Amino acid sequence: MEVTYMTAEGYKNLVEELNVLENVQRPAISNQIAEARDKGDLSENAEYDAAKEAQGLLEMKIAELKEIIASARLIDESRISTDEVQILTRIKIKNLKNNQIMSYQLVSESEANFKEGKLSVETPIAKGLLGKKVGEKAKIQVPSGELEFEVMEITL
Repeated sequence: MEVTYMTAEGYKNLVEELNVLENVQRPAISNQIAEARDKGDLSENAEYDAAKEAQGLLEMKIAELKEIIASARLIDESRISTDEVQILTRIKIKNLKNNQIMSYQLVSESEANFKEGKLSVETPIAKGLLGKKVGEKAKIQVPSGELEFEVMEITL
């Protein structure tokens, strides 16, 4: 089982999502299956097939969330240093090829949300920046080639 590091907030969000899946969506799908079953011949019942497929996907998602929650290790945010790039730090980096400046917070895989500027520590860019200090440069291999970044700022 793979250990997942996350904040208390991220853990709380996963538990809430699991609760909704188990206590709201699971009963709703069970009702859809029962209604479709009441309509007769199951061999030609598209509603029944669709509901059973949705149930399978839901149960898979529930199992996945339970596994993540079971393997979660909460990170004590008070013990995070801004001396170097690490999980939960906010970084400002400069792409040395085009001088574009970007800001991200490095988070666990389960908390990543690119639109919110939350970059998974599992991405090539984050892996290449981990352990770097302000002013240090990193050449990072990404699918589109090699990029070079300079760490401009590290905050919480």
